[in-house]
Amino acid sequence: MRETGYAKINLALHVRRRRGNGYHELETLFAFVDAGDRLSASSAEQDSVKVFGEFAGGLDDPFDNLVAMALGKLPRADGLTITLEKNLPVAAGLGGGSADAGAVFRIVRERFGLPDDWRERAAALGADVPACVESRTCIGRGTGTELEPADDSLAGTPVMLVNPRLPLSTGPVFKAWDGVDRGPMPQGDARAIALQGRNDLEAPAIELCPEIADVLAAIRGTSPFLARMSGSGATCFALFENETARDEAAARIAADHPRWWQMQGNLR
Repeated sequence: MRETGYAKINLALHVRRRRGNGYHELETLFAFVDAGDRLSASSAEQDSVKVFGEFAGGLDDPFDNLVAMALGKLPRADGLTITLEKNLPVAAGLGGGSADAGAVFRIVRERFGLPDDWRERAAALGADVPACVESRTCIGRGTGTELEPADDSLAGTPVMLVNPRLPLSTGPVFKAWDGVDRGPMPQGDARAIALQGRNDLEAPAIELCPEIADVLAAIRGTSPFLARMSGSGATCFALFENETARDEAAARIAADHPRWWQMQGNLR
């Protein structure tokens, strides 16, 4: 069996307040790119995970690998050997580990079925894992686990992802947030929310990683209809009206900034 760990982006991310338990109250519009990590699975006597690819080195701790942890959360009659091609950078605002865990849930669902409490099991791995299981545009509230359906008005939209090849952990970015509630996420269809929304973590992320501002300036210079940082960074995305515009932008970024990582695709 083969699956894709679809790259997750936050088209909007509004941080409302800090809860008493230290977590933050969020409102976000999740969307997913039709590209990302690649996973294959085969039957085995016991579970195992093999990792290769450009960013495999970021997963050298077997106790911090969400693929292995996802397998451990799901009861099955047989074991699975998962081979992961790690194409997404680690600690990049793309939910790479969560996307991989979501792909494992889909593999197990197809082969064995999922337990009734699969959402709770997924949330125990990370706040965005439940959204990554379905990998469809949706609204997340609370810590990101309270999901609501969203329309498909942006489905098929060409997208370019760009990262300066600098990891940025989520914890320090949230810690650097100034704590100001700038208001709720707007209402409307997905396109309206994306255009009128914001990412409240963009400023603190730039404070910790100034290169993000360079990426945003570069991709905004390619005339997308929206460019924004995803999640807690450092990956930024640009949305285009057509694939020709996206491909021309990608070629320009590659020529001007050959060391930056990028990926192209379309929103699912």
